[in-house]
Amino acid sequence: MSPFLFATTAQILCESGSAIRLAELCKERGATRVLIVTDPGITKLGMLNEILPGFAKAGMAVDIFDAVQADPPESVVMAAVEQGRAMHADLVIGFGGGSSMDVAKLVAFLAHPGCQQQLADIYGVGNAKGQRLPLIQVPTTAGTGSEVTQISIITTGETTKMGVVSPILLPDMALLDADLTLGLPPAVTAATGIDAMVHAIEAYTSKIKKNPLSDMLAREALRLLAANLDEAVHNGSNREARQAMLLGALLAGQAFANAPVAAVHALAYPLGGHFHIPHGLSNALVLPTVIGFNAPAAEHLYAELAPLLVTDLKPGNATSLTEQLVAALADLSPRCNLPSRLRDAGVPEDSLPQLAKDAMLQQRLLVNNPREMTETDALAIYREAF
Repeated sequence: MSPFLFATTAQILCESGSAIRLAELCKERGATRVLIVTDPGITKLGMLNEILPGFAKAGMAVDIFDAVQADPPESVVMAAVEQGRAMHADLVIGFGGGSSMDVAKLVAFLAHPGCQQQLADIYGVGNAKGQRLPLIQVPTTAGTGSEVTQISIITTGETTKMGVVSPILLPDMALLDADLTLGLPPAVTAATGIDAMVHAIEAYTSKIKKNPLSDMLAREALRLLAANLDEAVHNGSNREARQAMLLGALLAGQAFANAPVAAVHALAYPLGGHFHIPHGLSNALVLPTVIGFNAPAAEHLYAELAPLLVTDLKPGNATSLTEQLVAALADLSPRCNLPSRLRDAGVPEDSLPQLAKDAMLQQRLLVNNPREMTETDALAIYREAF
């Protein structure tokens, strides 16, 4: 067995209806001034309305920063940080999708009174050092796994993103409450659910840091997600399916936080950067073709995952099982009424060479891929997915 280090969020609360106890959980951590980082959709839908009175009742001040947008730019991060500093926040809550949780991580670090670093100083791996404010993450989608990862992804230019990766960003608690996801539209449920599946699959085949714990988590994540995706998409009021999806996404997050994702994400990021395609859908669009490309190097691993996803699996060798897995993954998007080709998602064919160039900038991810990928390979994959 190769040596490995495994790290994750310290506490996980998995319980429908538990968000109502957020103020109590903050008070247990000694908080008196809490900043909630979220997006305008959350406040517009009134998703905090039942939660906020608990803070006043507990004698705590609470501010809401609700300007987070998808693919958040640096300006949004710094606006949230300034609000946290101005109120002297002593605890941060990330409440929403991956973007809100990613911003909350950086606010908890940069708004800490002792922080001497700037945002520009901490991009990359292991550059954020010191202390952060206590951090509770409350996902309202079952997909990103950001509640258990040490990664925050920020948009740094017109089409470019950068990551801050540091153990200091690992939250103190992840709170999984299915009630918060009951109103999630089918398309968002599907895209985020497939995103979580990608996390599990890529963690299981990660070249460098794959380990027994990440493998175990990835398998259980994929089992939960595959068994509950259709029900969550097509019968969104099913609380049990929603809770299972949240747990599956969290387990996949724990897996890829320790055995990092690879080429699917590397090819998905430029789609989000250039065309603002939601991250989960970007992953879904390139997933089957990337796995087909990787098969010569990793079919023995894909074969192990096939029984967890393929409902009518036919016995066969590793090649046959992998082909059945790829077919099942290709069927996910049409089954969930998502676009299944790049052209259907509004990607023009003449952009493919630039996308391939940009994908090659994601070396942090590509080094984890089980098969080496060149720019020519990336272009061929985009063409096949087109």
